Amino acid sequence: MVARRVLGISLACFCVLSPLAGFTSATESRTAKPESVPRTLPKPGPSSISAKPSGSDGEDRASDKSKPLTNATGQAAHAQSNGRDPIGKDGAPMVLVPGGDFIMGSDKGDEDEAPAHRVRLHAFYIDKFEVTNGRFAKYVEAIQSEPPWGFSDKETPVIHADRPVRWVNWMDAMGYCLWVGKRLPTEAEWEKAARGTDERVYPWGNDPPTPIHAVYGLKEGGEETVSVIGDHHMGQSPYGAQDLAGNLYEWVMDWYAEDFYSSFINSPAINPRGPAEGTAKVQRGGSYVNTPYRLRSSFRTKADPTEQDPNVGFRCAQDAPNQP
Repeated sequence: MVARRVLGISLACFCVLSPLAGFTSATESRTAKPESVPRTLPKPGPSSISAKPSGSDGEDRASDKSKPLTNATGQAAHAQSNGRDPIGKDGAPMVLVPGGDFIMGSDKGDEDEAPAHRVRLHAFYIDKFEVTNGRFAKYVEAIQSEPPWGFSDKETPVIHADRPVRWVNWMDAMGYCLWVGKRLPTEAEWEKAARGTDERVYPWGNDPPTPIHAVYGLKEGGEETVSVIGDHHMGQSPYGAQDLAGNLYEWVMDWYAEDFYSSFINSPAINPRGPAEGTAKVQRGGSYVNTPYRLRSSFRTKADPTEQDPNVGFRCAQDAPNQP
């Protein structure tokens, strides 16, 4: 694992910039604990997102020199017309997840998924697809930064522009989301976006995945291993988000705590946030190398926020204050 320099922005900066800072997080392997990560990481150098990959075992796997993409008011910008998906400021389509209650977690999975508990969330938007190489390349260019390790082949963001970016650590993911006026989704938001309100096992329902639903069960490979966005609409969630199971694990906002759900046994969690600090950030969704068990919407895993792996990407979210 290599701790990288990241765009001159520390975790403490993210806590100031984002109203949702201080959440929980999840790595694939639960046997090896990463070294403790302080609330504020050491200040990075001036111009690098990524260095070398931390390495992955397969199964487990920022300061900004330019102004963020904002509208005149500095608020989240969406274009909604003719019933089409709202569009984020980075041009990425987003889907609305209405506010309300849902059941988070599972009593039939791993210990850290229990207990299943009621959560109440405000409405929010989440990217319909994972952030792509093409969109992330614009971010790298705008901040005049060294590109992530996965861009070592300079043709990657061109030839594979419509495939999800990978080899990004948590700071890379959060840095991009802030740059486009968004943020990473919380763990609870991610799970509701994936499973809706009917306690389904997978985004598409309770039936096990097939190749029409998701990319999973493969060996490590090149960029072609990861699906082009939009290829698995049969696996979309109740709200229309795609690839929330398989393809790539996704970073979320929260710090990870194995027993965090036990806090909500006797009362509903309202817009829950994880612990104020931790050693790892949550990852969700499973990836192309995983079995169906890890594609379940309640499955949690974790990784050091400085870690970068070939089977990890992300998508962004933002508040929807004028929506029910």
